Amino acid sequence: MEQKGTIIKVSGPLVVASGMQDAKMYEVVRVSEERLVGEVIELKGDLASIQVYEETGGLGPGQPVYRTSELLSVTLGPGMLTNIYDGIQRPLALIADNAKSAFIRRGIEVPGIDLEKKWEFIPAVAAGDAVSGGDVLGTVEETSLITHKILTPPDMRGVVKKIEKGKFTVAEPIVVIEHEGTSHKVPMLRVWPIRKPRPVKEKSIPTEPLVTGQRVIDAFFPIVKGGAGCVPGPFGAGKTVIQQQLAKWADADIIVYIGCGERGNEMTDVLMEFPELTDPKTGKPLMERTVLIANTSNMPVAAREASVYTGITIAEYYRDMGYKVALMADSTSRWAEAMREMSGRLEEMPGEEGYPAYLGSRTAAFYERAGSVVCLGKDSREASLTVVGAVSPPGGDLSEPVTQNTLRVTKVFWGLDASLAYKRHFPSINWLSSYSLYNEQVDAYMNKAVSSDWQDLRTKAMEILQQEAKLEEIVRLVGVEALSPHEQLVLDTAKSLREDFLQQNAFDETDTYTPLKKQHLMLKSIIAYHAAAHASLTGDTTLASVQQPELKAEIGRAKMVVEADMDQLESLPERITRAFTS
Repeated sequence: MEQKGTIIKVSGPLVVASGMQDAKMYEVVRVSEERLVGEVIELKGDLASIQVYEETGGLGPGQPVYRTSELLSVTLGPGMLTNIYDGIQRPLALIADNAKSAFIRRGIEVPGIDLEKKWEFIPAVAAGDAVSGGDVLGTVEETSLITHKILTPPDMRGVVKKIEKGKFTVAEPIVVIEHEGTSHKVPMLRVWPIRKPRPVKEKSIPTEPLVTGQRVIDAFFPIVKGGAGCVPGPFGAGKTVIQQQLAKWADADIIVYIGCGERGNEMTDVLMEFPELTDPKTGKPLMERTVLIANTSNMPVAAREASVYTGITIAEYYRDMGYKVALMADSTSRWAEAMREMSGRLEEMPGEEGYPAYLGSRTAAFYERAGSVVCLGKDSREASLTVVGAVSPPGGDLSEPVTQNTLRVTKVFWGLDASLAYKRHFPSINWLSSYSLYNEQVDAYMNKAVSSDWQDLRTKAMEILQQEAKLEEIVRLVGVEALSPHEQLVLDTAKSLREDFLQQNAFDETDTYTPLKKQHLMLKSIIAYHAAAHASLTGDTTLASVQQPELKAEIGRAKMVVEADMDQLESLPERITRAFTS
């Protein structure tokens, strides 16, 4: 007989029920006869406080609450890629088909993955083989880009008694594993609690950069595969565009994109655009290696909290197969606001700016699930999960609690500047306030993989930009004519760095992505021009007399050079040096 309690109080997304003395924390319940999805978040005696992930209008005291004795979990298996989910892993396309409407009907229950579709399973082990948690049992071609590895459950070990090849649904047993006289039938489908990190053999120090094709990121503030970064910025500064650019161009195997509490029109752009995008590496649809989670601001607020955990659990699942996974969460501020609202309704003691006292620990726990790891299993697969979270501080105030708690646990800070955005300088990442604590590891990698002078060029470029910031104060007071020719050259080179290198058009077919080799040549050309002009400024020489307008124009056009014409860009630094010495 199904155990149930009774609603005694409804406060927005918070429902309090009595008769719940045997309930567990984070247990999933079904609220009312409409069976709305809820989760137990507080227990006092026989009273349970439940956050409901659906609209609670019309609920009232006396209605039933049905217990499931299960934790809030995601269904994992072949068929997740190409899907678009809501915050609790309900496929939006399937909901639309079932509901015959563009709106999500309350209480609708649909499986996270297709339980009817048959997949071609190819075994990787044979009867008699010993297996333990994380070992690859077999593979399924999930999409034309991704081979889905079916792994032994982390808590299982034993001897394979039977394994079959052929077409199966995700719920049908494909292997029988025996341990100490007990047989376990194992299907392709897995269920995992979203708040529990998936286990790994060990975490390692990440060294390889996540190449994004965004020049300001790759050259100045890189993130590594397995790193954690944040993108705080005010309204209109371009957080969502940066997140989308990373999702499109980052050299990860799998992308998980979470739209958490964002405006519906922004999420619509993502949902309309991504299925049309082509993977630049393979020419196949980008969605074949992407999972989208859409939880817009007009959806129930409590579901925002679940959406980030749903997304990162799916990301960990693909990481465990040995893939490089990148997760974009836009925006974690909306997630924190959902926690604040629920905390207020629970009448908990508020912390700073009304956020709950556990904001810091929850934020840390989320970002700590990123990392470069050695996966469970005999083959010791190396994999990574990179997490980039957007933060939307009110009024652009970076001292507010969500931003500060995020900065404590992330090593990359891409601070967006409203003044740059107003000047139409995108990405509007402020090069003076942003930082990356991965520069040392990445420089060593870039010096070896791209060019031995990568670190020197980056350091010199940053010095010029910092000198410009100091000189701007003088220019505002007495004008640029009061500066020496060498100082005027610094301003001229800094302008070239800003406009020809750091500024990038996400909507231009050529400029939207820049390979590392091209980034290196662009930066090398700008620094070569600066060094050659600096050497030519002797005695009473003016800056105007040594300028080379044609070469400056060529540097400005470098961002539009396509791969087929890279020879022209490769010879540019040498031509610059010759022009100044001839």
